[in-house]
Amino acid sequence: MRFVFKTSYEQDVALAKHEGHRLWYGALIVLLLLAPILFSEYWLAQLSFVLIYSIVGLGLMLLAGYTGQVSIGHAAFMGVGAYAQAYLTNHGWPFPLALTVGIALSAIAGIIVGTPALRVKGIYLGIATLAFGFIVEEIFARWEDVTGGNAGLAVKPPEMLGLKFDSDTSFYYLCLVLCVLCTLAVLNLLRAPTGRAFVAIRDSEISAQSMGINLAWYKGLAFAISAAMAGIAGALYAHKMRFISPDQFSLIQSVDLLLLVVVGGLGFVHGAFLGAIFLITMPQLIALGKDYLPESIGGAAGLQAVIYGIVLVAFVLFEPMGLYGRWLKIRTWFQMFPFYRKGMFKRQKSFTKSDRLK
Repeated sequence: MRFVFKTSYEQDVALAKHEGHRLWYGALIVLLLLAPILFSEYWLAQLSFVLIYSIVGLGLMLLAGYTGQVSIGHAAFMGVGAYAQAYLTNHGWPFPLALTVGIALSAIAGIIVGTPALRVKGIYLGIATLAFGFIVEEIFARWEDVTGGNAGLAVKPPEMLGLKFDSDTSFYYLCLVLCVLCTLAVLNLLRAPTGRAFVAIRDSEISAQSMGINLAWYKGLAFAISAAMAGIAGALYAHKMRFISPDQFSLIQSVDLLLLVVVGGLGFVHGAFLGAIFLITMPQLIALGKDYLPESIGGAAGLQAVIYGIVLVAFVLFEPMGLYGRWLKIRTWFQMFPFYRKGMFKRQKSFTKSDRLK
């Protein structure tokens, strides 16, 4: 088992805690940089979607996993960023400027939605965000002069400094750069006093307030940052799809995003990436598995929704720490074998159960 002896404050707040982190994350970066050479165009496109969903997953993880605020209408923030990006790009705006406006509009929408968070929490906050999602989807459908209504809106490829990101490879690298920047931003935010205030609010709002933490400010800030990151993902999603419509940012999309953070591991940055991989690969696995199922089951229209529901319930009941939590347990088992105790994670599991029953 690895023991890290910290001898300075700089070592305590460092992104890489030991040489193993530098080795494995460095190897991952090299693999991602070589992905256009190693993978076909299809899998490169799927990897681009993983990066896009990882960005929105990071924002939702910051809101739900680290601040404890529920959002069931998070796809609406993606839609705000996507439509802002599409409209401005189609009118000749350069990619960075259009992206900045989309981020700002998404953050403003997050602040508007975060206002009820000062009064309500839990399931009631979820209902408030759900209502916001329905309102935004209806606006997308009715504001035809800007959004194209239900007919949809075509999106031009992004352009920046005379470069046109119209190929799969160039757009993949654009997604990779933005995903890395968002990841570093979240990691640094969590190490800062702001991130610690988020965690304090998640654990106990009364205790956080007694320590001098301004609940209104930090809750609003969490919603704004999370919505801004969803806006970045929405902008990239619009360029990747080349066509957007209101039904792409519906309740189903919001449920998928919630599934992403729960399955990946609520409260872990790694969980956003594992959840994004799950969300992109699961439809592929379901499509492959249909050939081995009876025709009455494999041809059912709601098969994917049923499987998603079963997976979500299974993780909530049997592995509330998600995929990354399961990996931590497996790693701990190998590191401590043969001294691993069966009840080592019992405290975390019982806390999660009690938290669900509140």
